[in-house]
Amino acid sequence: MPTADPIVLDLPDEAATLRLGEDLAQAVRPGDVVALHGDLGMGKSTLARSIIRAIADDEWLEVPSPTFTLVQSYALRIPIHHFDLYRLSEAEEMEELGLSEVLAEGVALVEWPERASDYFITAIHVKLFEQGEGRRVEIHAPEAARARIVHSLHVRAFLDASGYPGASRRYMLGDASIRAYETIRTEAGERLVLMDAPERRNEPAVRDGLPYSRIARLAQSVAAFVGVAKCLKAHGFAAPEIHAMDLDAGLLLIEHLGDGTFLLPDGSPSAERYAEAGRLLAAMHGQQWPRRMPVREGVEHMVPDYDRAAFEIEASLLLDWYVPFAKGRPASDEERAEFARLWAPLIERLLTCEQSLVLRDYHSPNIIWREDQEGFDRLGIIDVQDAAMGPAAYDVASLAMDARVDISEEIERVVVEAYCAARGSGFDRAAFEEAYAITAAHRNTKILGIFVRLAKRDGKPGYLKHLPRIQDYLRRAMNHPVLADLHAHYEKQGFLGDQA
Repeated sequence: MPTADPIVLDLPDEAATLRLGEDLAQAVRPGDVVALHGDLGMGKSTLARSIIRAIADDEWLEVPSPTFTLVQSYALRIPIHHFDLYRLSEAEEMEELGLSEVLAEGVALVEWPERASDYFITAIHVKLFEQGEGRRVEIHAPEAARARIVHSLHVRAFLDASGYPGASRRYMLGDASIRAYETIRTEAGERLVLMDAPERRNEPAVRDGLPYSRIARLAQSVAAFVGVAKCLKAHGFAAPEIHAMDLDAGLLLIEHLGDGTFLLPDGSPSAERYAEAGRLLAAMHGQQWPRRMPVREGVEHMVPDYDRAAFEIEASLLLDWYVPFAKGRPASDEERAEFARLWAPLIERLLTCEQSLVLRDYHSPNIIWREDQEGFDRLGIIDVQDAAMGPAAYDVASLAMDARVDISEEIERVVVEAYCAARGSGFDRAAFEEAYAITAAHRNTKILGIFVRLAKRDGKPGYLKHLPRIQDYLRRAMNHPVLADLHAHYEKQGFLGDQA
């Protein structure tokens, strides 16, 4: 059993036990065993039921006791296997129950683990004791699991301190970065969003002694989100209101802007909604944006430049990740030199074209369609922390060549035309078309590398299914004359995939 000091909590009533179950549900990961100790009536089943229902996001889910079946399984976001070993005849029966197999992809909750204690030496041990009208709980856990539990309990304390002591917590999503999100429902029925994004620390240096995130000018803390979101709202755009913040812990409690998507019921993109998102960009690019954005008293966020180093290291993701994946070998020095030579004049053009505030991930997953609102309030913007001052065309390309949705050439042109028309007279259409083509080529070059990195480094193979779409977008972008040399190189290297 782990020997670190236990986490000790007081649970004055059943509601506190249910909240602890929600907190543990946010902390567990596939491969965890949660061993629940306590005499009859101590609340082991109540705690297990709360964990299962929280992961299922179903407070009414039927969770029968597995006393007679010994194990009950739930095919959820994280598969859960609920064991009750009270009727276990001998410890060796654990082999027949398949504990090691279920832990390959899921979590085991084990009541009466004492019946086979040798199997649970490295488990998370939750011990419940009677204390007055309530319970005292002691949690012993291995270092990594303990850190997750401590962090989840800190989130609960943050919610309590923010004025929501009875709030429920549900997993919302984990994005392609270090951030995670929860849906918070208050006792009054209001929905909020918890952003959990610890400050970036201890990242490996990749160039000039700096980590990738700093070179690419990615946000280092949630202060960036607060500053940009507040500035967008002040300029009339529907970014989330900030309800509470703990900058040191990387926690934000923000407005829930809704669930509407840019997709029609059949899963296809809505040309009307994409066009409106293009017009919103035109409105943004017609404004002047400050470089210093207030976060709270005494704290400001300085919006970075989308500079040469950032463009270079993002493009090189194709060489670092896609080339080894597609060709089975690292990119050679000669290939890297030629790649850099071809991109150098194109990046120079990006540095000198029209500049504005660029959100950098402006596409369907990060824009909420709000049918009940009017004007640009219909478009809720939720991913703003990596904003930089860069090519205005970048976000148009991000939207019109949505990395997660098949956007036809017809809808792409609808977006571009809506944007250009909204820019009004005097807009340099030819300069925009050139910047649009280069930013589209750059963004999709970067994404080819990122999606392979997510699959190979981060264990998310589902991203590989998007590669053909990204290669199709690259082929479209390459039609502009300014990209003729790059186009020929990509064709020769096979970066554009199967064009059949």
